[in-house]
Amino acid sequence: MDHTIALIRKSHDGDKEAREQLVEENVGLIWCVVKRFYGRGVEADDLFQIGSIGLLKAIDKFDLAYDVKFSTYAVPMISGEIKRFLRDDGMLKVSRTLKELSGRSVQAREKMTASLGREPTMEELAQELGVEREELVQAMEAGSEVESIYRPIHQKEGNEIRLLDKIEEKEKQEEKILDHMMLKQLLEMLGAKERQLIYLRYFADRTQADVGKIMGLSQVQVSRLEKKIIENLRKKSV
Repeated sequence: MDHTIALIRKSHDGDKEAREQLVEENVGLIWCVVKRFYGRGVEADDLFQIGSIGLLKAIDKFDLAYDVKFSTYAVPMISGEIKRFLRDDGMLKVSRTLKELSGRSVQAREKMTASLGREPTMEELAQELGVEREELVQAMEAGSEVESIYRPIHQKEGNEIRLLDKIEEKEKQEEKILDHMMLKQLLEMLGAKERQLIYLRYFADRTQADVGKIMGLSQVQVSRLEKKIIENLRKKSV
């Protein structure tokens, strides 16, 4: 921890070598996050590059004044950067050329099926379109993948549920896990009295009046202390 903090401090002071060393030492952390996004139509190396941007942002924004493990802070930053990339570029990054070729292949197949009286082979279809067989296969697979994430997989209470909905639901679950990791790290910084108050209010779901009776405080004192704790936790998590 002291070693990492020392490197971050040097990096904040403009030491490029320290910044590069931090990236090298956290390559495994980036890959650990990247693995959760396999199968989204984006190459692993591309995801790694995006994740690296998230790590650099974590290095630059990490506040040395708070006793938070850097890895705990960095994981949500890396994950968030990758999610933004996938959201902004589409759930699957398919080039416009492949999309167009996929559409042309559908029209050409229908035309050739009518003229031949049977389904054309991949070689015949590729020759008709004037492209390599491998390029045609790639385009058809890409078009199929894009279609599949929007296709309804079942009905629930009269509403269609798509694969895309399931993917987004899984991402939300992962975000909750990351939030719990960060919360646990933050709560460890609190004193016994402060932890007790947060536990009673947010985990035991007790009212401020109840907490006051248990801790020997007035409702006003509980309210002020709770507000102060939340403000401090918010600053430490930024």
